[in-house]
Amino acid sequence: MTQAPSDSRQAPVVLRGGTVLTVDAAHRVLPDTDVLVVGDRISEVGPSLPLPGGTREIDATGGVVMPGMIDTHRHMWQTAMRGYGADWTLTQYFVWYYLESGKHFRPQDVHAGNLLAALEALDAGVTTCVDWSHGLQTTGHAEAAVDALRSVPGRFVLAYGNIQQAPWEWATSADFRAFARRMLDAPDDLLGFQMAFDVTGDPAFPERPAYETARELGVPVTTHAGVWGATNDDGIRLAHEAGFLDETSVFVHATTLSADSYQRIAATGGSVSLATESEQSAGQGYPPSWTLRAHGIPVSLSMDTSVWWSGDLFSAMRTTLGADRSREHLEAHAKGDTVTNHALRAEQVVEWATLGGARALGRESDLGSVEAGKKADLVLLKNDHSPVSFPLLHPHGHVAFQAQRGDVHTVLVDGRVVKSEHRLVDADLAAARREVEATVAHLRATLGEEAWAKGMNPDVPETALVENPYTYSDYGGAMPGR
Repeated sequence: MTQAPSDSRQAPVVLRGGTVLTVDAAHRVLPDTDVLVVGDRISEVGPSLPLPGGTREIDATGGVVMPGMIDTHRHMWQTAMRGYGADWTLTQYFVWYYLESGKHFRPQDVHAGNLLAALEALDAGVTTCVDWSHGLQTTGHAEAAVDALRSVPGRFVLAYGNIQQAPWEWATSADFRAFARRMLDAPDDLLGFQMAFDVTGDPAFPERPAYETARELGVPVTTHAGVWGATNDDGIRLAHEAGFLDETSVFVHATTLSADSYQRIAATGGSVSLATESEQSAGQGYPPSWTLRAHGIPVSLSMDTSVWWSGDLFSAMRTTLGADRSREHLEAHAKGDTVTNHALRAEQVVEWATLGGARALGRESDLGSVEAGKKADLVLLKNDHSPVSFPLLHPHGHVAFQAQRGDVHTVLVDGRVVKSEHRLVDADLAAARREVEATVAHLRATLGEEAWAKGMNPDVPETALVENPYTYSDYGGAMPGR
């Protein structure tokens, strides 16, 4: 396993004069404020800070300084197939990856996807990303995934999974246990470890051995829960009754669950990773943000997979606000009512994209907010060449609705500048492109042109037009000359 180079002698860095979204307990927004970084930590936050000698100054004037964003569920190994499944439903995704083509991914293909995804995350200001890596058919695939993550100077969590085997098979294998021990015996602050598997709700609870392995190893479990047609309330109930649910449990989607399941999650301290862009499009169920708020369940955000969607959390914040408010209006209109005040605010989704992710990973003590003493995982949004960068009136609203990856000016991870003036630092994009092109060529040749094209272009269902009594064959409209 390779390790991204680090520079322990890095000079202090200051982000000067920006608007700081602290995402702290007081919800402070600090205009014209400096953030001083010394080593891997935030040293001070305040106006006109005195600086140690040799400090690198970054002008944040007119920009927003915020915590690095945290994605708690991304299938990074699939990124080499970016956009291939743009018109898929969840069923087509399952068929392609689980039943037909996922088995064709070699270790080098997992490496290619992870490498591209890791670079993409940093570029968009996502400083921590959970690699929900359920394409690890062998520990060789897992080694390749880790090599890719460690070659990029971001913060990652490898969530080990294998969709080609049942969890009670791979999780109890000697190879997996040996790999997990190697990960846990060489602790790395920049690379965490989880287990990723789903619970079908089979009354025999065959996933019990996988949970027991996780408990034995002392690692969290992340699982797709409440996915229409795939996972249900019985999976939550079985895991809860067996005593496996706790504050480290992360439930992805959690869209089609009953109140009983939400209460079990809340009672055990678990959290939900919303992937709203995915849930709206693929069909897991309607994004349940309002239900999670009602049950007091902590929320984080995620992007799911670039085989369909974007790889940035600006989209996650925007679509989550849109989905929540759309449902609010729809339900009110059905009762003849009007929504006059929104319940979910821009500030809240910014928190979910930052501190919410830190809480889900058990890292809220040192990640997720801009406070002295915390890890220096920071993002500066500033784009002097964009007319959308001003005026900056509502900073949280600006981040949630106006900003995009092109506005990410500077990114720091663990105190290290990894993106500067809109460009990744020391990133070999040409090498990443070559790896991805080799993976695409391999899969295309393995599947054959007909299967490749069919996979990317699923059948379009016929649309039955309703009878329209106002259709006239000779109607030409009111345009002049008709």
